[in-house]
Amino acid sequence: MNPTFTALVLFAIGLVSARAEVTQAPFGTTRDGQSVERYTLKNKHGLVAKVITLGGIIQELHVPDREGKLADIALGFDTMAEYEEHNGAVYFGCITGRVANRIAGGKFELDGKSYTLDLHPKTNFHLHGGLKGFNKVIWKAAVVTDPRGPALRLTYLSKDGDQGFPGNLNTTVTYVLTENDALVIEYEAKTDKATPINLTNHTYFNLAGAGSGTVLDHRLTLQSQRYLEADADLVPTGKLLSVAGTAFDFTKSEVIGSRLAQISIGGYDHAFVLAEKPQAKPVLAAEVVEPKSGRVMQVLTDQPGVQLYTATHTTPLKGKSGAGYDRFHGLCLETQHHPDSVHRGEFPTTILRPGETYRTTTIHQFTTR
Repeated sequence: MNPTFTALVLFAIGLVSARAEVTQAPFGTTRDGQSVERYTLKNKHGLVAKVITLGGIIQELHVPDREGKLADIALGFDTMAEYEEHNGAVYFGCITGRVANRIAGGKFELDGKSYTLDLHPKTNFHLHGGLKGFNKVIWKAAVVTDPRGPALRLTYLSKDGDQGFPGNLNTTVTYVLTENDALVIEYEAKTDKATPINLTNHTYFNLAGAGSGTVLDHRLTLQSQRYLEADADLVPTGKLLSVAGTAFDFTKSEVIGSRLAQISIGGYDHAFVLAEKPQAKPVLAAEVVEPKSGRVMQVLTDQPGVQLYTATHTTPLKGKSGAGYDRFHGLCLETQHHPDSVHRGEFPTTILRPGETYRTTTIHQFTTR
């Protein structure tokens, strides 16, 4: 065979294998008969993000180590039945809203009206948008063209009174897997009545690979000088405490598991302050390093806070490919406004009003070292 022709064929094969793309396939059917689709985003470097329309869940996320070997770093399940059974407890990979995190007492007042929300089981707080929050609904999906890389746009109309919240809320969440190896999550919403909104993503990351054990040897840096004091229900008291000299000081890179004995609940489930108010554009909030694989994840956001969760309350269960998940097998960095902001006038507001547009962006940048 002509050497030049052979070279051209190999070059063409390389172009095909490196092509960025989005593909779609059925994932399963819910108990009430709704079809769920899975969309696979792949960039030119081979990074892969798989998103299902139930809850906008990031079901898989494959990124390379320092040797170029890909591993799925997102905890999750293989089947619809498993997500339906466990998604109200662990929230693997999902969009959380209308209001992420806690609302004390499951009640709030807005513009002279009182609203009652459901309570999380066996607690006195409302959690992550309710018993059928955004993590449990089917989102409408559309593949969109984006110059940054393969992209998927999800939309959902949360109707007036949904889970007790006022207003018809039109929400859009866009995932972009960029050609420079970042997963961008862009949120946008509009309402016809004043309503609280505080959206985030609840992916549990393990940079050594999902199912490989704990994340306690990961190193974490947080751009935060203060964290929120919380009561026994982990609802903020309103006080902002300095991290200096405490187990919450990640201003310099620290091994995540090095100071667990100093924390009353035995792990992290705490809100950290990043800024006094939302920023004009995403800035570096956190960096996670897994020393053995060399994987690095930098998290950039425009939000004023981030919830660090180390699967502190997770109980043993079976995840993807039969892997066992347990306490500390993943970590979440949930970029957001502060918990219980509807009761705290001193916190940045979470109230969206008619005529306004809620917008926020979080970026997960992947590299190695």
